[in-house]
Amino acid sequence: MGAGFRVGIDIGGTFTDIALVDATGRLEIRKIASTPDDYSRGIAEGLAALVGELGIDPASITGIVHATTVATNTILEMKGARTGLVTTAGFKDVLEMRRLRVPVLYDLAYDKPPPLVPRQFRLEVRERLGPDGNVRVPLDESDVAAAAEVFRRAGIEAVAISFLHAYANADHEIRAEAMLREALGASVYICRGSDILPEIREYERTSTAVVNAYVGPVIRRYAEALEARLAHIGITAPIEMMHSGGGIMRLGRAVTRAAALVESGPAAGVIACARLGQGASGTANIISFDMGGTTAKAALVENGEAARTDEYEVGAGINLSSKLVKGGGYPIKMPFIDVSEIGAGGGSIVALDGQGRVTVGPQSAGAFPGPVAYGRGGIHATLTDVFVTLGYINPETLAGGSIAVDAEGARRALFEQIAGPLGQDVTTTARGVLQLAVSTMTRAVKAVSTYRGRDPRDFTLVAFGGNGPVVAADIAAALGIRRILVPPAAGVFSGLGLLRSDAEQDFVQPVLRDAGSLSADTFAALGEDIKARGRAAMEAEGHDLVSANFRLSADLRYFGQAYELNVPALTEGGVAPLIEAFHAEHARTYGHRSDSDPVQLVNLRLSIRVPAASEINGFAASPAMLRKDRRVDFPGGTLLSPVIGRDDLSSDWRAGPLIIEDYDATCVVPPGTDARLMADGTIEMLVRGQ
Repeated sequence: MGAGFRVGIDIGGTFTDIALVDATGRLEIRKIASTPDDYSRGIAEGLAALVGELGIDPASITGIVHATTVATNTILEMKGARTGLVTTAGFKDVLEMRRLRVPVLYDLAYDKPPPLVPRQFRLEVRERLGPDGNVRVPLDESDVAAAAEVFRRAGIEAVAISFLHAYANADHEIRAEAMLREALGASVYICRGSDILPEIREYERTSTAVVNAYVGPVIRRYAEALEARLAHIGITAPIEMMHSGGGIMRLGRAVTRAAALVESGPAAGVIACARLGQGASGTANIISFDMGGTTAKAALVENGEAARTDEYEVGAGINLSSKLVKGGGYPIKMPFIDVSEIGAGGGSIVALDGQGRVTVGPQSAGAFPGPVAYGRGGIHATLTDVFVTLGYINPETLAGGSIAVDAEGARRALFEQIAGPLGQDVTTTARGVLQLAVSTMTRAVKAVSTYRGRDPRDFTLVAFGGNGPVVAADIAAALGIRRILVPPAAGVFSGLGLLRSDAEQDFVQPVLRDAGSLSADTFAALGEDIKARGRAAMEAEGHDLVSANFRLSADLRYFGQAYELNVPALTEGGVAPLIEAFHAEHARTYGHRSDSDPVQLVNLRLSIRVPAASEINGFAASPAMLRKDRRVDFPGGTLLSPVIGRDDLSSDWRAGPLIIEDYDATCVVPPGTDARLMADGTIEMLVRGQ
């Protein structure tokens, strides 16, 4: 391999995926077991083994791009820092009152999730700003000092600061931050809402700042441990992190904006899908389907661009951005790739509930002990054990022989825990469990398609992750999707997405003015101000902006409306084209427009993208694999199915049944489905009759 390497590392609940590309674009991939006790340990051990195996000088690694589930898991497991909140007098219960939305209707016993900051650590200070930023009540510094003393005595590890209308004037928050840092020391993580989210809406800004503080110390410790472990094996390359909006940012910024790492891993896979669609496959409209060991995730790529949102809720057992389901988690108002996630992965535990009904997930066997089939001490039947029982995946070894498979143990666990109690044979039970899991996973696809007014039949399904290609044909058949793509290195596809992602940061400037009253010069000046601020921030992190792409957009609404629509903005030509774009978008979204009503410009937004992606020009040879034809239990009966490698396919269509085994993933081509190999190494499948 050529000198000079970049590495993409994606941590999943079961496996950690490593993709290494050299200066010529040649790629090496590896899958290793995740180490939930300390994810940085698994990364360091996996990289050490890979560079040793390939004879690479660790110092020749020039960059590492990383996606992690640490932030998400911290919230889902409620294992964040002991957090305090400093807020304006009279607003300490904003986190309790939330919004008047609940995720379930007609449930009088519904309990909203507890605030991440207990009430005794939500402390008020006397200060008040108007929405124009004017000071109405000066900051009472004695209140800030008293709050610092309470936090010090309580052993608070992180503090969020969120003052009323601080988006319009950050001075009070900046002074409070300085006082708290001096009083509490560098060990306490401190962030302020005017820095994390300088926008209107107290609850969303406060919630985002609190989530950032809650996960911040965890991310900081993780970042320090990762840097130390990599330095120990001779890797001192700069580390960048994938953020939830689909771009990458320097590790230092990731620590200060820790909330942006929620959904960092899923975003990488969607970016990889968008790049795939821009390549030889020529597919602009894609539904990405990523199924790993813990969850199944779906997202939409439309006209070559990943669908994005700035509304997301995490925690209380959900990860979603649906506007129809709110109130079940903790809101984060930051740019997100719009991903729907469901707890159904290869490690999802199959069980019987109190009524004797079969359930699949969301509990997972994780990396350790993992599925029974992995022989690592797992005792609960999982979806992977179902795949082994049906013959969908290799009954002897996985990952190029690095994982021995206990097929008999998998069948026995499924029979003893599910089939026996139900009075069914194990094969019939396995088929039923798979059908239930597919039904559950189609909900994730519908959440980003049908529920958003898109017909999934108009899209191509791109399946990846260790288990995505296993069930892709079943998912497509259930939704009427005809075309499926399984990209090269599908099992580590998110790792490839990291290597093909650009550095990107987003900035926002609150305006809150009548758009029609802004002169062309004033509007242009607003655009130049936010661009100057964005340039300064990116250059301070060492980015060369010569080839940077600047995308300006605006949030607008009719006066009296509660929410805004975002439209692209050009500062040239004044605000008239912007206002017309808003009217048109309002008509598209809501079915009507009101040309006579004044339009309010709420925010200007700027996204700066710096090309930093690696080109992938070829794949290193996979470890030799022993493949044997095997009997597979399909819905129509048990059939002897050929088992081949990806390279054994040609450009000619080949009818299923067929099993295609790669080092990192298995692709199942059932009867009624045809497969062929495209020029770029992608497997294309067509489901007949769809």
